[in-house]
Amino acid sequence: MAESDRKRRSTRNSKMVSSPVVTKMQAIMQKEMVREFLAEFMSTYVMMVFGLGSVAHMVLGEKFGSYLSVNLGFGFGVTMGVHMAGNISGAHMNAALTFTNCVLGRMSWKKFPVYILGQFLGSFLASATIYCLFYSAIIQFSGGHLTVTGPTATAGIFATYLPEHMTLWRGFLDEVIVTGILQLCLFAITDKENNPALQGTQALVIGILIVVIGLSLGMNTGYAMNPSRDLPPRFFTFIAGWGIQVFRARDWWWVPVVAPLLGAYLGAIVYLVFIGFSIPRRPQILENSMKYEDRRTPVLPKTMANPPTTPTPVSVSPANRPSVRTVPPLSDSIHLEHF
Repeated sequence: MAESDRKRRSTRNSKMVSSPVVTKMQAIMQKEMVREFLAEFMSTYVMMVFGLGSVAHMVLGEKFGSYLSVNLGFGFGVTMGVHMAGNISGAHMNAALTFTNCVLGRMSWKKFPVYILGQFLGSFLASATIYCLFYSAIIQFSGGHLTVTGPTATAGIFATYLPEHMTLWRGFLDEVIVTGILQLCLFAITDKENNPALQGTQALVIGILIVVIGLSLGMNTGYAMNPSRDLPPRFFTFIAGWGIQVFRARDWWWVPVVAPLLGAYLGAIVYLVFIGFSIPRRPQILENSMKYEDRRTPVLPKTMANPPTTPTPVSVSPANRPSVRTVPPLSDSIHLEHF
């Protein structure tokens, strides 16, 4: 009996100790920035695991992968990432898109480091995951020598490198244009005032967009389009044994960081100037603005055309009285949709 009592007391005490800890953890997890950080972290991790894994198949086992499979891997990796974080953080998974949203005032700059940190950590961890999963194949393919260039180079599994037929500045221009097209199309897909993708299909359409960009424009630079996709894996390869050459090879490392930022911004400006500004925008009325409206303003049914400014009393007999729908008074809880 004494032993059972001690067990009950210890269980009760552990519950009392753990309950405040669990409550505090739940409160932390419910904070907006924490949720957005975790959403960017997980969505970027999933995208990069699928994408880098497909590249590993193409490089290490020719019969198991192809350039098409790489595009499909990244494309549907993005689709899964959007499904995972779309309603929490917007599933940017791309520092260039986050930067553009901040510059255009669509997102607070306070969130910029939170998003970038989540994306970079997710990408770095995905690189470590692929390295662990394919370690034996990497060592066998490279003969134990981790190289950046040459016939047995394996650094390209994780980051992009400039091919021989491209110069540095042509590669820079290529990344600017490709990322600009990405941002341009993303605005078109998500613009509710234009012709957006059907509700629930945005993730799939965005994934298809990535596949199409890779198939049509990916040969020159590997279509990084994303500092979060290229820089963290490059850091990982530097630590994991490929060495400083991952940064020195043709001085390419900074281009997938800088060019996508410029390209995404230019793509957004092109869409807003040539498409967005030409679309008639319905006026937006904020919910809180109704708090200061005159509550005596009548709410008229939409079927009434040209209602009189002064109500005229009309005598209606009970037999001929039309059915009138009662309109509830305005309250602070009313959510006004766009007109």
